[in-house]
Amino acid sequence: MKFTNGFWRIRDGVQIAYATEVRDVRVESKRFTASAAVQKVTRRGDTLNAPLVTVACFSPARGVIGVRVTHHAGKLRPGPDFTLAAEPDGAGEVRQDGTVVQLTSGPLTVRLDRAAPWTLTFHGADGRELTRAGRKGAAFATTGDGAHHVLSQLALGVGEQIYGLGERFTPFVKNGQVVDIWQADGGTSSEQAYKNIPFYLSSRGYGVFVNHPGAVSFEVGSESVGQVQFSVEDQTMEYYVVAGPTPKDVLTRYTALTGRPALPPAWSFGLWLTTSFTTDYDEATVMSFVDGMAERGVPLSVFHFDCFWMREYQWCDFQWDPEVFPDPEGMLARLKARGLRVSAWINPYIAQKSPLFDEAAALGHLVRRPNGDVWQWDLWQAGMGLVDFTSPDARAWFQAKLKPLLDQGVDCFKTDFGERVPTDVVWHDGSDPERMHNYYTHLYNRTVFELLEKERGQGEAVLFARSATAGGQQYPVHWGGDCWSSFEAMAESLRGGLSLSLSGFGFWSHDIGGFEGTPDPTVFKRWLAFGMLSSHSRLHGSSSYRVPWEFGEEAVDVARRFTLLKHRLMPYLYGAAVEAHRTGVPVMRPMVLEFPHDPACRPLDRQYLLGPDLLVAPVFSEDGEVEVYLPEGTWTHLLSGEQVVGPVWRTERHGYDSLPLYVREGAVLPLAADTRRPDGDWLDNPTLLVHPPASARYARQVSVPDPTGAQAAVFRVRREGDLLHVTADGLDRPFTVRVAGGASAEGTGEVTVPLR
Repeated sequence: MKFTNGFWRIRDGVQIAYATEVRDVRVESKRFTASAAVQKVTRRGDTLNAPLVTVACFSPARGVIGVRVTHHAGKLRPGPDFTLAAEPDGAGEVRQDGTVVQLTSGPLTVRLDRAAPWTLTFHGADGRELTRAGRKGAAFATTGDGAHHVLSQLALGVGEQIYGLGERFTPFVKNGQVVDIWQADGGTSSEQAYKNIPFYLSSRGYGVFVNHPGAVSFEVGSESVGQVQFSVEDQTMEYYVVAGPTPKDVLTRYTALTGRPALPPAWSFGLWLTTSFTTDYDEATVMSFVDGMAERGVPLSVFHFDCFWMREYQWCDFQWDPEVFPDPEGMLARLKARGLRVSAWINPYIAQKSPLFDEAAALGHLVRRPNGDVWQWDLWQAGMGLVDFTSPDARAWFQAKLKPLLDQGVDCFKTDFGERVPTDVVWHDGSDPERMHNYYTHLYNRTVFELLEKERGQGEAVLFARSATAGGQQYPVHWGGDCWSSFEAMAESLRGGLSLSLSGFGFWSHDIGGFEGTPDPTVFKRWLAFGMLSSHSRLHGSSSYRVPWEFGEEAVDVARRFTLLKHRLMPYLYGAAVEAHRTGVPVMRPMVLEFPHDPACRPLDRQYLLGPDLLVAPVFSEDGEVEVYLPEGTWTHLLSGEQVVGPVWRTERHGYDSLPLYVREGAVLPLAADTRRPDGDWLDNPTLLVHPPASARYARQVSVPDPTGAQAAVFRVRREGDLLHVTADGLDRPFTVRVAGGASAEGTGEVTVPLR
C-alpha cells in the first residue's frame, strides 16, 4: 500500500508518523527495546500530546533477528499466528558501546545508535552492511477510512534484487512491483496468487519474513525506489531478517523457523495421469487410458480422479457417483493390480445439496456469519459452506469423511481451492477473519496431510495442493494452478514455480500441457519435457484429455522418452528430495540459488537447476529455438554428450526429443538401471555418471538413498593422475562407472576407470 504522493508529499487523507529520535533504550541480555519519538524533541513540552513508536529487537534463532514495531500495545490478538520453531529463551547477545547498542545472533548483527537519527543497520558476519531501516524505517499511519497501519522500510542497495513472496507469475525479480499477500483464485496469468508467502530473499545474501498471517502489502522499490516497504493494517508488525551469506543459507534458516517439507514418497515422483476436469469419464474410460499408456510403453505411477468422481452439485460428499462408478472398490483394486497409486480430488467446501451439509451445519462444523447463519454462496457449488478447520471437532469430522476413501484404496488427495475465504464471518476459535483468510489453507492442508500420515505412515503422505501460506511447505506437493495451454502460460508457470522455490517450498509441479483450452501438439510435446524434468509430473487438463496419443504418435514417443529418463534419474532426484527435506533447499533451483555470485544468473527465469548438478532450459518456441546461459565451467549435455565451456550464452535448436539439459562439471550422477518405475531398487546395478573437471586433483562423495530416504550407499570418487577410483560403502553388488565422454568399467566394491 502506498502512503506517499511522490517523494515530498503524503497522500490525501493519510497521516503518518515516522520513528525519528531515540528517547530511551531498555537493554536485556538477549534483546533491546527502543522508544522512538516521531518528532525532534527540543524541550519538555515536545513530549506531550505526541506518540512513541516502540521497536523491540530480539533473536528467535541463531542467524535470525526479529524486529517488532508497535504503536498501541493494548490491542487484542485473537490469532491465528504462524507456528515458529523459536528457541524458548531466545538466541543472540546484546552489547553496548557508548551510545551504540547491538544484538548479534550468529552471523547477523543489528545496531542502533541512540545519539543518531533513527536507523537500524543489519550487518553480516564480515561486517558488511546488508540493509538498514533508516529515517522512514519504522512508522504508523492512519488513512481516511479510519484504518491504522504499521509499516517498515528496508533499504535496497545499488543493484540489489528481490525474489520470492510466494508463487507469483509476474516478473521473477520483484523490484518495481506492488505485491499484496492475499490469497486469490486468479489463475497463472495475473498478479493474484494462490500461494502468498510474506517472505522475500535478497541477492545481497539475506531474507525478510513478515510474521503476519493476514494481508501484508509490499512495495518493492515501487513507492520509494530505494526501499522495500511492507505494511499491515494493525497496531503492531513483526518481521525477521534472516542471515545468509548464501541464498541457500537463508532458505535453510528460514525453513528451520517455519518448517521443513516432509519427504514425499518415491512413487509420487513418477508420472500422474488424470481424467481431466469436465471431460466425460467412467471406469471404461479410465482403464482405456491406463491400458493405452501400458501398450505404448509409457510408465504410469498415479491415476487421479478429478472433481466429477462425485455427483454434480454435491461437492463435497466424498461419495463415488454410483451411476458412473458403480463398483469403486473393485475399480480401485483393479488399478492397484496394475501397480498404480490412486489420487482423488477434494476441496474444503460442502455444497448445500450434499448430504453432509445438514450434518456439518447441525454439528457447528461450518463457518458462520456474525448473526449465526451459515455462510453460503453459489460460486463454485450451489449454496456451499466452508468447513471450519479452527474447530478440532470439525477437523476430526472432515478426516472421518476422508478415511473411508483411504480404506477403499485411495492413496492421496488433491487438496484444491482454499483461497476463497470470506472475512465477514465468525470462526469457532475466535480467530480474526482478516488474519484467517490466508491462513485457512494451512489448516486445510495440515488436516488432510496428518490423516494421510496417520493412515499410511510417515513418508507415505503426499498432497497435490493448490494454495498455501508460510509454513505450507511442510505438506508437499504443491502445483501451479490453472494455466492456459500456451507457450506463454508454460513460461509463466515456471516463473511461479521458481518464485515459490525461493519462498521455502521444496517440491512443485504444474499441469503438463496447460489446464484451460487444448494445447497445440507443439506446446504439449515441449511441455512434456519440462514436466518430466520437474520435481513432480502430472498430465491434467480442463475440458479435454491429456493422454499423449491425443496429440499424435510423436507425443507418445516424447512422453515415453522423458518418463523413462526421469525414472533413470531417480537416485539423483531422490537425493535432492532428501536434501530439500533436511535443509529446505528446493529440488528445482533458480540459477541465482546455485550461482549467487554470477550476475548473469540473477534474473534468469527460463532455466533452472534440477537438483545441484542438472541444468534444464525448457523450450518455449514452436521452432525449437532456445537461449540458454551456462555459467563458468565445462558443461556436458546429458543426452548428446556435447561439451560446452562457460560462461557463455548459447542459442540452440532442439527437436521434441531434446532440450538444453546440461550436467555440471564435477558432478556425479547416480542412475538407476530399472526404468520401469520411479521407486524401484536403485542399487540393482546402478551407473555412476562422472563428470570430472580438468584439474588433476578431484574428489567427490555422493550418497544414494533408499525409497524411505535413508542412506543406502555412499560412493567416494577420487582422481589419481589419469585414473578415476570409485569405492562403494554399503553396497556389495556390482555397479558401473562411466566417465562423461570417456571410458567405463564395472565392478564390486571399487572400480577404476582410465581418464585418457
